[in-house]
This record gives sequence, structure tokens and C-alpha cells, in this order.
Amino acid sequence: MAADGLPIAILAIEGTNCDRELAVALRALGARPEIVLLKQLARDEVAPARRRRLDDYRALFLPGGFSAGDYVRAGAILAARVRAALGPELEAFVQSGRLVAGICNGFQVAIELGLLPGRADGKLGPAGAALVANDSGRFECRPTFVAWTGGRFPPLADVPAGRRYLFPSAHGEGKLVLPGGSSQVTELERAGQILFRWVAPDGGPAAYPWNPNGSAGDVAGLTNPDGNVFGLMPHPERSFFRAQAPDWTRGGAPDGFGDGRAFLERVVGYAERNR
Repeated sequence: MAADGLPIAILAIEGTNCDRELAVALRALGARPEIVLLKQLARDEVAPARRRRLDDYRALFLPGGFSAGDYVRAGAILAARVRAALGPELEAFVQSGRLVAGICNGFQVAIELGLLPGRADGKLGPAGAALVANDSGRFECRPTFVAWTGGRFPPLADVPAGRRYLFPSAHGEGKLVLPGGSSQVTELERAGQILFRWVAPDGGPAAYPWNPNGSAGDVAGLTNPDGNVFGLMPHPERSFFRAQAPDWTRGGAPDGFGDGRAFLERVVGYAERNR
């Protein structure tokens, strides 16, 4: 790993469990990821040598898992603790244009913080959406496909709309609910804030199980109005290497990479160009 690689913070507390595999993926792209405990950013809770500043990083990832055991509701406790510990710093980070990414539980945290769908001024606020229990009533862990909508997300700006990615899903509370219902889905689409939609393997409309949770409009990911905060329910870090693919034993040697690399490479590349 190059010493001058892009510094990325991967935020973790008790219950986070996708931080290490995300760090492996980002490190493979030449970035310099660091798993940072929330209390290290709070600065008064750990020894000086372990303290960190959010401003020292060029991107922030909120990884998957079950932060604080998903008590109350998924992502709610971590969001409350982030708001209390570093609310103004996080607002400044977003307003600077740096990337904030939420994957699965991290998407739930970003929703709870009011970062998604988000405000035009980049400030935290009350939640403007919710991620609730899947329509199936159970935890869904399966390969799923999403399609890029051609929205307002700079890392994918030159990727043709409809590009399909295989990202595995693993969540129990992934159904996106918007207060404005289908009309708000339309508004978000017009604003370019829908990042991904669930699709069937052939790219067609996603009935269950290809939409694993029942989200309105098959929405699988969102961005904020400026496109520098994004969240998605499936896990690109779990399809980074070819060996992670569900069919690798039928497709020859497990060498090479999967769709997760194609996506995360663009995210890291954009952040690197704009550091």
C-alpha cells in the first residue's frame, strides 16, 4: 500500500462486522483505509495517541453490520451517537464535497442522520425516509442485482445508464419507505438522486426475490442532492473478488475480480482526483 494512498475512514462501533472486508477491498485499490472507532473521533474518550480527526480523511465509509445490535431500529443508535459526538464536523465534511458512503447498515445510519435523501445545505436533520422490515418478514441473504440509473453521482458519470452489478444482499430492514410515496420516488429520480434500482438477472423489473425487501420503486440506493453522500443496501465489498461470486466453482479458476471492484474503483478514483 502506497504511503500516499487516499486516506479513508471506515467508522466502527460494537456490532459493526463488515469493516475488515471493506478495508481489504479499498486497500487493493491503492487507498489507505483505516478502521476508526467512533470514540477515537470523539477525542476525549481515548489516549491522545489513538485519537483521530475526521478532517484528516478524504472519504468516510459507514460499513455494514449490526451496529449496537440494531436495537430500537437498524442504525438508529449509531446515528444518534454520531450526531452527538461529531455532528458539526460531519456536516463540514459533507459540505466540503468529500464522499460519505453508507453500505447496508451504513445506509440505515445515513438515513437516520438525515443525510439521505438529504438537504441541499448538507446539514444533518430529521430522517426524511425510513428503512423498515423486509416484506418477506425475514432476513434476506442472497445474490442480488442492481442497475445504475444514470443519476447525479459523479463517480459513475461516464457509465451508461442501465449498467448492471451483482452485489450480494444481507439485511432484515431494507425496505425503503418515503413519506411522499411514489410521487417522491419520481421527484428523486428527476433530481438524479436514485443511485441504483433492484433488477432481475436479465435487467428487467425486479419481483421478489430480486427486490429482496419490497422497496418503493425498486430503489436500492440513494444519493444526496450534490451526489457526494450515497447509500445502498447490497454489499459491493462482498463481490470484489471473483472468488466471492456465487457461481465461481462453475466458472473456472477463482482468479480476478467481480462487480464490486468495478464500482468501488470508480468511487476511490473519483475521491482521489478530488482530494
